[in-house]
Amino acid sequence: MSTPEQAGGPALLRYRPTDPTAVPGVRELLDTLGLGRLEPEGLAGYGGRNDNWAGRTTSGERVFVKTVARDPDGSSAELDRALSFEALAPRVPSGSALRFPEHLGTHRPGAVSAYRLLSGARSGAEVALDGDFDEGLCRTAGRAVATLHGLDPQGAALDAGDAPLPPLEWLEAFPWSALQDRSMAQIAAWKLVQDDPGAVGALRRLRTLERAAPRTPAHCDLRFDQFILADGELYLCDWEEFRLADPARDVGAFVGEWLFQATYSVFAPGPAAGDADAPPTGFDFTHEEVVRRGGEGIRRHLPRIAAFWQGYRELRAPDPQLPERAAGFAGWHLYDRLIATAQAHATLSPVARAAAGIGRTLLTRPTEAAATLRLHLPTGSPR
Repeated sequence: MSTPEQAGGPALLRYRPTDPTAVPGVRELLDTLGLGRLEPEGLAGYGGRNDNWAGRTTSGERVFVKTVARDPDGSSAELDRALSFEALAPRVPSGSALRFPEHLGTHRPGAVSAYRLLSGARSGAEVALDGDFDEGLCRTAGRAVATLHGLDPQGAALDAGDAPLPPLEWLEAFPWSALQDRSMAQIAAWKLVQDDPGAVGALRRLRTLERAAPRTPAHCDLRFDQFILADGELYLCDWEEFRLADPARDVGAFVGEWLFQATYSVFAPGPAAGDADAPPTGFDFTHEEVVRRGGEGIRRHLPRIAAFWQGYRELRAPDPQLPERAAGFAGWHLYDRLIATAQAHATLSPVARAAAGIGRTLLTRPTEAAATLRLHLPTGSPR
Protein backbone atom coordinates (compact mmCIF):
# COMPACT_ATOMS: atom_id res chain seq x y z
CA MET A 1 0.00 0.00 0.00
CA SER A 2 1.10 3.55 -0.59
CA THR A 3 -0.28 7.02 0.06
CA PRO A 4 -3.40 7.04 2.25
CA GLU A 5 -6.35 9.02 1.01
CA GLN A 6 -9.39 10.02 3.07
CA ALA A 7 -12.95 10.21 1.86
CA GLY A 8 -15.73 11.54 4.02
CA GLY A 9 -13.95 11.84 7.37
CA PRO A 10 -11.15 10.34 9.43
CA ALA A 11 -12.85 6.97 9.91
CA LEU A 12 -13.11 6.30 6.16
CA LEU A 13 -9.47 5.58 5.37
CA ARG A 14 -8.74 4.26 1.86
CA TYR A 15 -5.45 3.59 0.13
CA ARG A 16 -4.06 3.92 -3.36
CA PRO A 17 -3.44 0.25 -4.14
CA THR A 18 -0.48 -1.36 -5.82
CA ASP A 19 -0.68 -2.01 -9.54
CA PRO A 20 -2.85 -5.16 -9.90
CA THR A 21 -1.17 -6.08 -13.18
CA ALA A 22 2.08 -6.56 -11.26
CA VAL A 23 0.56 -9.21 -8.98
CA PRO A 24 0.54 -12.77 -10.38
CA GLY A 25 -2.88 -14.34 -10.56
CA VAL A 26 -5.08 -11.23 -10.61
CA ARG A 27 -5.37 -10.99 -14.39
CA GLU A 28 -5.69 -14.77 -14.78
CA LEU A 29 -8.49 -14.96 -12.22
CA LEU A 30 -10.51 -12.10 -13.70
CA ASP A 31 -10.03 -13.51 -17.20
CA THR A 32 -11.21 -16.94 -16.08
CA LEU A 33 -14.30 -15.39 -14.51
CA GLY A 34 -14.98 -13.37 -17.66
CA LEU A 35 -14.83 -10.09 -15.77
CA GLY A 36 -12.21 -8.27 -17.87
CA ARG A 37 -9.64 -6.00 -16.21
CA LEU A 38 -9.81 -3.76 -13.17
CA GLU A 39 -10.48 -0.18 -14.26
CA PRO A 40 -7.75 2.12 -12.87
CA GLU A 41 -10.23 4.96 -12.36
CA GLY A 42 -11.74 4.78 -8.88
CA LEU A 43 -9.67 1.75 -7.89
CA ALA A 44 -9.02 1.70 -4.14
CA GLY A 45 -7.48 -0.51 -1.49
CA TYR A 46 -8.23 -1.19 2.15
CA GLY A 47 -5.92 -1.60 5.10
CA GLY A 48 -4.45 -5.02 5.73
CA ARG A 49 -1.29 -7.07 5.48
CA ASN A 50 -2.07 -8.33 1.96
CA ASP A 51 -2.66 -6.56 -1.35
CA ASN A 52 -6.29 -5.92 -2.24
CA TRP A 53 -8.30 -3.93 -4.75
CA ALA A 54 -11.87 -2.63 -4.78
CA GLY A 55 -13.39 -1.25 -7.96
CA ARG A 56 -15.12 -1.86 -11.25
CA THR A 57 -13.95 -4.15 -14.03
CA THR A 58 -14.12 -3.47 -17.75
CA SER A 59 -17.18 -5.75 -17.89
CA GLY A 60 -19.00 -3.47 -15.44
CA GLU A 61 -18.81 -5.76 -12.41
CA ARG A 62 -17.89 -4.25 -9.03
CA VAL A 63 -15.44 -6.60 -7.32
CA PHE A 64 -13.14 -6.92 -4.34
CA VAL A 65 -9.96 -8.83 -5.12
CA LYS A 66 -7.47 -9.90 -2.46
CA THR A 67 -4.32 -11.93 -2.05
CA VAL A 68 -3.34 -14.06 0.93
CA ALA A 69 0.02 -15.27 2.18
CA ARG A 70 1.73 -18.19 0.48
CA ASP A 71 4.24 -20.59 1.99
CA PRO A 72 7.69 -21.01 0.39
CA ASP A 73 6.49 -24.13 -1.42
CA GLY A 74 3.66 -22.18 -3.05
CA SER A 75 0.88 -23.59 -0.91
CA SER A 76 -1.34 -21.40 1.24
CA ALA A 77 -2.89 -22.60 4.48
CA GLU A 78 -4.75 -19.27 4.71
CA LEU A 79 -6.33 -19.82 1.31
CA ASP A 80 -7.24 -23.42 2.18
CA ARG A 81 -9.04 -22.26 5.33
CA ALA A 82 -10.89 -19.49 3.49
CA LEU A 83 -12.05 -21.93 0.81
CA SER A 84 -13.12 -24.42 3.48
CA PHE A 85 -15.57 -21.79 4.71
CA GLU A 86 -16.89 -21.28 1.17
CA ALA A 87 -17.41 -25.05 0.95
CA LEU A 88 -19.40 -24.97 4.21
CA ALA A 89 -21.31 -21.79 3.30
CA PRO A 90 -24.22 -23.61 1.58
CA ARG A 91 -25.13 -25.00 5.02
CA VAL A 92 -25.86 -21.51 6.35
CA PRO A 93 -29.65 -21.27 6.77
CA SER A 94 -31.36 -18.99 4.30
CA GLY A 95 -32.29 -15.65 5.82
CA SER A 96 -30.00 -16.11 8.82
CA ALA A 97 -28.02 -13.30 10.44
CA LEU A 98 -24.77 -14.76 9.07
CA ARG A 99 -24.18 -12.87 5.83
CA PHE A 100 -20.94 -12.82 3.85
CA PRO A 101 -19.79 -11.37 0.51
CA GLU A 102 -20.37 -13.59 -2.50
CA HIS A 103 -17.24 -15.52 -3.48
CA LEU A 104 -16.76 -15.31 -7.25
CA GLY A 105 -13.69 -17.46 -7.63
CA THR A 106 -10.08 -18.16 -6.69
CA HIS A 107 -6.78 -18.50 -8.54
CA ARG A 108 -4.95 -21.04 -6.38
CA PRO A 109 -1.41 -20.66 -7.78
CA GLY A 110 -1.49 -16.93 -7.06
CA ALA A 111 -3.54 -17.24 -3.84
CA VAL A 112 -5.91 -14.60 -5.22
CA SER A 113 -9.68 -14.53 -4.64
CA ALA A 114 -12.47 -12.31 -5.98
CA TYR A 115 -15.70 -11.34 -4.24
CA ARG A 116 -18.66 -9.24 -5.27
CA LEU A 117 -18.11 -5.73 -3.93
CA LEU A 118 -20.86 -4.68 -1.55
CA SER A 119 -22.53 -1.38 -2.36
CA GLY A 120 -21.85 1.44 0.08
CA ALA A 121 -19.73 -0.82 2.27
CA ARG A 122 -18.22 0.47 5.51
CA SER A 123 -15.77 -1.50 7.62
CA GLY A 124 -17.03 -2.44 11.06
CA ALA A 125 -13.97 -0.65 12.44
CA GLU A 126 -15.13 2.54 10.76
CA VAL A 127 -18.65 2.00 12.05
CA ALA A 128 -17.38 1.52 15.61
CA LEU A 129 -15.08 4.56 15.47
CA ASP A 130 -17.93 6.69 14.17
CA GLY A 131 -20.13 5.53 17.08
CA ASP A 132 -22.59 3.70 14.83
CA PHE A 133 -21.92 0.10 15.93
CA ASP A 134 -24.92 0.30 18.23
CA GLU A 135 -26.64 -2.30 20.39
CA GLY A 136 -28.85 -3.41 17.51
CA LEU A 137 -25.85 -4.18 15.31
CA CYS A 138 -24.11 -5.90 18.23
CA ARG A 139 -27.12 -8.15 18.73
CA THR A 140 -27.06 -8.96 15.00
CA ALA A 141 -23.35 -9.74 15.26
CA GLY A 142 -24.07 -12.09 18.15
CA ARG A 143 -26.72 -13.91 16.14
CA ALA A 144 -24.34 -14.15 13.17
CA VAL A 145 -21.54 -15.65 15.27
CA ALA A 146 -23.99 -18.06 16.94
CA THR A 147 -25.17 -19.19 13.49
CA LEU A 148 -21.56 -19.81 12.46
CA HIS A 149 -20.89 -21.83 15.61
CA GLY A 150 -24.05 -23.84 15.02
CA LEU A 151 -23.11 -25.04 11.53
CA ASP A 152 -22.79 -28.79 11.13
CA PRO A 153 -19.14 -29.55 10.25
CA GLN A 154 -19.80 -33.25 9.63
CA GLY A 155 -17.91 -34.35 6.53
CA ALA A 156 -16.39 -30.92 5.89
CA ALA A 157 -12.64 -30.61 5.42
CA LEU A 158 -11.97 -28.01 8.12
CA ASP A 159 -8.63 -27.23 9.73
CA ALA A 160 -8.70 -29.02 13.09
CA GLY A 161 -5.28 -27.84 14.24
CA ASP A 162 -4.78 -25.56 17.21
CA ALA A 163 -5.09 -21.84 16.57
CA PRO A 164 -1.60 -20.29 16.66
CA LEU A 165 -2.27 -17.51 19.18
CA PRO A 166 -1.28 -17.06 21.90
CA PRO A 167 1.98 -18.83 21.05
CA LEU A 168 2.89 -20.65 24.25
CA GLU A 169 6.53 -21.09 23.25
CA TRP A 170 6.87 -17.29 23.09
CA LEU A 171 5.84 -16.97 26.73
CA GLU A 172 9.35 -17.99 27.69
CA ALA A 173 11.44 -16.33 25.00
CA PHE A 174 11.34 -15.08 21.42
CA PRO A 175 12.80 -17.07 18.58
CA TRP A 176 15.54 -14.94 17.07
CA SER A 177 13.79 -14.81 13.68
CA ALA A 178 10.71 -13.24 15.30
CA LEU A 179 12.70 -10.80 17.40
CA GLN A 180 14.31 -9.20 14.36
CA ASP A 181 10.92 -8.20 12.91
CA ARG A 182 9.53 -6.55 16.07
CA SER A 183 9.64 -2.89 17.03
CA MET A 184 11.01 -1.86 20.42
CA ALA A 185 7.45 -1.19 21.62
CA GLN A 186 6.35 -4.67 20.52
CA ILE A 187 9.24 -6.25 22.38
CA ALA A 188 8.29 -4.21 25.45
CA ALA A 189 4.69 -5.38 25.09
CA TRP A 190 5.76 -9.01 24.93
CA LYS A 191 7.95 -8.52 27.99
CA LEU A 192 4.87 -7.38 29.91
CA VAL A 193 3.62 -10.94 29.39
CA GLN A 194 6.88 -12.83 29.68
CA ASP A 195 7.89 -11.11 32.94
CA ASP A 196 4.50 -11.75 34.55
CA PRO A 197 4.21 -15.31 35.96
CA GLY A 198 0.51 -14.74 36.69
CA ALA A 199 -0.29 -13.84 33.09
CA VAL A 200 1.87 -16.68 31.72
CA GLY A 201 0.18 -19.20 33.98
CA ALA A 202 -3.28 -17.89 33.06
CA LEU A 203 -2.53 -18.19 29.34
CA ARG A 204 -1.33 -21.75 29.79
CA ARG A 205 -4.49 -22.61 31.73
CA LEU A 206 -6.62 -21.01 29.03
CA ARG A 207 -5.01 -23.13 26.31
CA THR A 208 -5.57 -26.23 28.45
CA LEU A 209 -9.25 -25.37 28.92
CA GLU A 210 -9.52 -24.65 25.21
CA ARG A 211 -8.26 -28.11 24.29
CA ALA A 212 -10.96 -29.70 26.45
CA ALA A 213 -13.78 -27.45 25.16
CA PRO A 214 -16.37 -28.40 22.52
CA ARG A 215 -15.22 -27.39 19.04
CA THR A 216 -17.35 -25.69 16.41
CA PRO A 217 -16.72 -23.91 13.14
CA ALA A 218 -15.19 -20.60 14.27
CA HIS A 219 -13.85 -17.46 12.61
CA CYS A 220 -10.79 -17.22 14.93
CA ASP A 221 -9.81 -13.71 13.79
CA LEU A 222 -12.89 -11.76 14.83
CA ARG A 223 -12.22 -8.03 14.87
CA PHE A 224 -14.38 -5.05 13.97
CA ASP A 225 -12.68 -4.75 10.59
CA GLN A 226 -13.86 -8.26 9.70
CA PHE A 227 -17.42 -6.95 9.69
CA ILE A 228 -18.89 -4.92 6.85
CA LEU A 229 -22.01 -2.77 7.01
CA ALA A 230 -23.67 -2.36 3.61
CA ASP A 231 -27.19 -1.12 2.88
CA GLY A 232 -28.12 -1.63 6.52
CA GLU A 233 -26.99 -5.29 6.57
CA LEU A 234 -24.07 -6.66 8.57
CA TYR A 235 -21.66 -9.03 6.82
CA LEU A 236 -18.73 -11.10 8.12
CA CYS A 237 -15.65 -11.61 5.94
CA ASP A 238 -11.96 -12.65 5.90
CA TRP A 239 -11.98 -16.38 6.63
CA GLU A 240 -8.24 -17.07 6.49
CA GLU A 241 -8.17 -18.31 10.12
CA PHE A 242 -11.48 -20.24 9.91
CA ARG A 243 -11.26 -23.66 11.57
CA LEU A 244 -12.76 -26.03 14.12
CA ALA A 245 -12.03 -24.32 17.42
CA ASP A 246 -13.33 -23.27 20.81
CA PRO A 247 -16.29 -20.93 20.14
CA ALA A 248 -15.16 -18.88 23.15
CA ARG A 249 -12.40 -17.50 20.93
CA ASP A 250 -14.90 -15.57 18.80
CA VAL A 251 -17.04 -14.45 21.73
CA GLY A 252 -13.97 -13.27 23.64
CA ALA A 253 -12.54 -11.49 20.61
CA PHE A 254 -15.72 -9.46 20.07
CA VAL A 255 -15.80 -8.53 23.75
CA GLY A 256 -12.09 -7.72 23.60
CA GLU A 257 -12.64 -5.38 20.66
CA TRP A 258 -14.97 -3.22 22.76
CA LEU A 259 -12.54 -3.23 25.68
CA PHE A 260 -9.72 -2.27 23.32
CA GLN A 261 -11.90 0.52 21.93
CA ALA A 262 -12.70 1.72 25.45
CA THR A 263 -9.08 1.69 26.56
CA TYR A 264 -7.68 3.49 23.54
CA SER A 265 -10.47 6.09 23.58
CA VAL A 266 -8.69 7.30 26.74
CA PHE A 267 -6.39 9.42 24.59
CA ALA A 268 -8.81 10.18 21.74
CA PRO A 269 -9.62 13.90 21.75
CA GLY A 270 -13.23 14.99 21.49
CA PRO A 271 -16.52 14.40 23.27
CA ALA A 272 -16.25 10.60 23.07
CA ALA A 273 -13.29 10.77 25.45
CA GLY A 274 -14.93 13.41 27.62
CA ASP A 275 -12.29 16.07 27.03
CA ALA A 276 -11.89 18.02 23.78
CA ASP A 277 -8.47 19.26 24.90
CA ALA A 278 -7.03 15.82 25.58
CA PRO A 279 -3.46 15.22 24.38
CA PRO A 280 -3.39 12.90 21.35
CA THR A 281 -1.11 10.17 22.66
CA GLY A 282 -1.84 9.58 26.33
CA PHE A 283 1.79 10.08 27.36
CA ASP A 284 0.82 13.14 29.42
CA PHE A 285 -1.90 11.42 31.46
CA THR A 286 -1.45 10.53 35.09
CA HIS A 287 -2.25 7.00 36.21
CA GLU A 288 -5.44 8.26 37.86
CA GLU A 289 -6.58 9.93 34.63
CA VAL A 290 -5.96 6.75 32.63
CA VAL A 291 -7.94 4.66 35.13
CA ARG A 292 -10.83 7.14 35.23
CA ARG A 293 -11.10 7.50 31.47
CA GLY A 294 -10.70 3.78 30.87
CA GLY A 295 -13.41 2.93 33.39
CA GLU A 296 -15.80 5.39 31.76
CA GLY A 297 -15.15 3.87 28.35
CA ILE A 298 -15.74 0.32 29.54
CA ARG A 299 -19.01 1.26 31.25
CA ARG A 300 -20.12 2.99 28.06
CA HIS A 301 -19.59 -0.19 26.03
CA LEU A 302 -21.04 -2.75 28.44
CA PRO A 303 -24.56 -2.48 26.91
CA ARG A 304 -23.08 -3.34 23.49
CA ILE A 305 -21.35 -6.41 24.92
CA ALA A 306 -24.60 -7.43 26.61
CA ALA A 307 -26.51 -7.00 23.33
CA PHE A 308 -24.00 -9.22 21.49
CA TRP A 309 -24.32 -11.89 24.17
CA GLN A 310 -28.12 -11.65 24.06
CA GLY A 311 -28.12 -12.19 20.30
CA TYR A 312 -25.71 -15.08 20.64
CA ARG A 313 -27.80 -16.85 23.27
CA GLU A 314 -30.99 -16.36 21.27
CA LEU A 315 -29.68 -18.87 18.74
CA ARG A 316 -27.22 -21.02 20.64
CA ALA A 317 -26.93 -22.49 24.13
CA PRO A 318 -23.27 -22.11 25.13
CA ASP A 319 -21.50 -24.72 27.20
CA PRO A 320 -21.41 -23.78 30.91
CA GLN A 321 -17.73 -22.80 30.95
CA LEU A 322 -17.82 -20.69 27.78
CA PRO A 323 -18.28 -17.32 29.57
CA GLU A 324 -15.12 -17.80 31.64
CA ARG A 325 -13.09 -18.95 28.64
CA ALA A 326 -14.46 -16.03 26.62
CA ALA A 327 -13.36 -13.61 29.34
CA GLY A 328 -9.89 -15.15 29.18
CA PHE A 329 -9.76 -14.82 25.40
CA ALA A 330 -10.94 -11.21 25.71
CA GLY A 331 -7.93 -10.67 27.96
CA TRP A 332 -5.59 -12.22 25.44
CA HIS A 333 -7.23 -10.10 22.72
CA LEU A 334 -6.17 -6.93 24.54
CA TYR A 335 -2.58 -8.12 24.70
CA ASP A 336 -2.71 -9.18 21.05
CA ARG A 337 -4.11 -5.84 19.89
CA LEU A 338 -1.64 -3.74 21.88
CA ILE A 339 1.23 -5.85 20.48
CA ALA A 340 -0.07 -5.28 16.95
CA THR A 341 -0.56 -1.53 17.40
CA ALA A 342 2.90 -1.21 18.95
CA GLN A 343 4.51 -2.10 15.63
CA ALA A 344 4.89 1.55 14.61
CA HIS A 345 6.16 2.84 17.97
CA ALA A 346 9.43 2.89 19.87
CA THR A 347 7.89 2.93 23.37
CA LEU A 348 4.66 1.87 25.02
CA SER A 349 2.32 4.64 26.13
CA PRO A 350 0.65 4.56 29.57
CA VAL A 351 -2.59 3.72 27.80
CA ALA A 352 -1.03 0.64 26.19
CA ARG A 353 0.14 -0.47 29.62
CA ALA A 354 -3.37 0.12 30.95
CA ALA A 355 -4.73 -2.15 28.20
CA ALA A 356 -2.27 -4.82 29.31
CA GLY A 357 -3.45 -4.38 32.90
CA ILE A 358 -7.08 -4.92 31.90
CA GLY A 359 -6.09 -7.93 29.82
CA ARG A 360 -4.24 -9.39 32.80
CA THR A 361 -7.29 -8.97 35.04
CA LEU A 362 -9.50 -10.79 32.55
CA LEU A 363 -6.99 -13.62 32.17
CA THR A 364 -6.28 -14.15 35.85
CA ARG A 365 -9.85 -13.60 37.15
CA PRO A 366 -12.08 -14.89 34.35
CA THR A 367 -15.06 -15.87 36.52
CA GLU A 368 -15.39 -12.40 38.04
CA ALA A 369 -14.63 -10.81 34.68
CA ALA A 370 -17.39 -12.79 32.93
CA ALA A 371 -19.90 -11.52 35.50
CA THR A 372 -18.70 -7.92 35.13
CA LEU A 373 -18.96 -8.19 31.35
CA ARG A 374 -22.54 -9.47 31.67
CA LEU A 375 -21.77 -12.82 30.06
CA HIS A 376 -24.55 -14.40 32.11
CA LEU A 377 -26.06 -17.83 31.63
CA PRO A 378 -29.74 -18.58 32.35
CA THR A 379 -30.56 -18.93 36.05
CA GLY A 380 -30.04 -22.50 37.15
CA SER A 381 -27.49 -23.35 34.47
CA PRO A 382 -24.75 -25.64 35.82
CA ARG A 383 -21.42 -23.89 36.35
